[in-house]
Amino acid sequence: MLSRDEAYSDFCSHYRRWLRAGAPAPAWKPPMIWVECNACSGDKIALMNTQNPNLGEVLYRYIDVRFDNALVAAEGHHAWDQLLETVARYEDKFYLFVEGAVPLKDQGLYAIVAESKGQRFTAEEVITTIGPKAGYVIAAGTCASFGGPSAAYPNPSGSVGVRDVLQRPVINVSGCPNNPDWIMGTLFHLLFYGEPQVDEEGRPLLFYQYTVHRHCQRRSYFDRDEFAEELGDIECMFQLGCVGPRTPSDCPYRQWNGYVNWPVRANTPCIGCTTVEFPDGSMPFFVPLPEKHRPGQPPSIPPAEPTPPGAEGQRQHTSSAN
Repeated sequence: MLSRDEAYSDFCSHYRRWLRAGAPAPAWKPPMIWVECNACSGDKIALMNTQNPNLGEVLYRYIDVRFDNALVAAEGHHAWDQLLETVARYEDKFYLFVEGAVPLKDQGLYAIVAESKGQRFTAEEVITTIGPKAGYVIAAGTCASFGGPSAAYPNPSGSVGVRDVLQRPVINVSGCPNNPDWIMGTLFHLLFYGEPQVDEEGRPLLFYQYTVHRHCQRRSYFDRDEFAEELGDIECMFQLGCVGPRTPSDCPYRQWNGYVNWPVRANTPCIGCTTVEFPDGSMPFFVPLPEKHRPGQPPSIPPAEPTPPGAEGQRQHTSSAN
């Protein structure tokens, strides 16, 4: 029986052979609608940075992008009409990708997705209208998945995750931003195998089954209680605020930037960007987990140590002497 590492290597080899052989396209190219709400476009950039296959191959062979603010030529009401035509023609078949949180405050006017014939269409209106008609709904990034930075304290726009406005399953590909492989791997699983198995928060187990802590290259230091005292030290960064022990992600061995690096290897703690409570639950970033507290809430105060007999008088005497 192959070990876990051998199995992974065998899979990678098979995948590369499949790519070299032409990576047979699916039976059809499903129409894709990408809607950007309260977002920074980081997850769109992640999609565009995919490498195996690259973006050109994906667009040519695997998906038919019908609406997107960066990847389609149509603008204005022409783009909007194409979205409506896609929803009507391919109901229950098109893939809906949502980037960014959905603002609810002030009638949702903090995110206008489109304007046609003098009428504005908010993110909330668009998502709640076309979301129930999609074959799959994929939340790209933590903002779309759970609210993320867009919904961080004090959340003036009243932003929420896509799952909070839709009464249907949503595949949450969280991350701030998500790794190109996470979004592309989810897409390919949908194309060739159907819906992937997900955890209790809707994240595909392909990428989020284990915590960062489990496979971290600095795990041995943690096990020996050897902790970094400042950024740049080689030991475990738990005392410097790392939240890897509660962050589901395969960052340690998938890595970023062309598979060459990831935050901990670059000497910065994991800040838990794939978690439901990010970023508020990771604050302040550079204090240990037990000392973290949500913005707007006081930090937890450890119980006071009992004062030894006579120490109070000694303390007063020392104070007066100073």
